[in-house]
Amino acid sequence: MLRSLHLHAGVLLSRITELFRPRLSLGVRLLALDDAGGVFLVRHSYLPGLHLPGGAVDADETCRAAAVREAAEEGGLVLPEPPELFGVYRSGFGGRRDHTVLYVSRGARQPQQKRLSLEIVSARFYPLAALPGDLNRPTRERIAEVLDGHPVKETW
Repeated sequence: MLRSLHLHAGVLLSRITELFRPRLSLGVRLLALDDAGGVFLVRHSYLPGLHLPGGAVDADETCRAAAVREAAEEGGLVLPEPPELFGVYRSGFGGRRDHTVLYVSRGARQPQQKRLSLEIVSARFYPLAALPGDLNRPTRERIAEVLDGHPVKETW
C-alpha cells in the first residue's frame, strides 16, 4: 500500500514538473563504482526499472557539481575524487531536446543506507557480476560502454 502511494505521488510530481520544464535541458548521470565490484543504481517511484543516479543541472552549477550533488541526494554517496567526464548524449524522449552528461566515479562509498523518499524508493550498490534484469536500456548500455569497451552511442 505504501509503495503504491509512493508510486502515485511520484508520478504526479513528475508530471507537474514536466509542465514547467524548458524544451531544452541539460542533465547528468553518474556511473558510480565501489571497490567491491558494484555499481550504484536507484529505483525511482515514477519510472520503471533501475537507473544511474542523476538529474538536472541547476543554473548556478557545473555539470560535475550537479553529478556530485545528485549522487549525494539520491544515494548518500561519497566520492573519493571528482568524477571523470565520460560522454555527452542526446535524448529526444517525449519530443524534448535533452542532453545528458555522463560521469564515472570509482571507489564510491555509501557510508549509510539512504533514507528513501517519494522520489527514490531504492538506492544501493549491485554486484556487476549479477546485475538485476530490470535495468533500463540506457543504464545497461552505459555500463557496457564504460566497463566493457562497447562502442559509445551518442543517444541516451
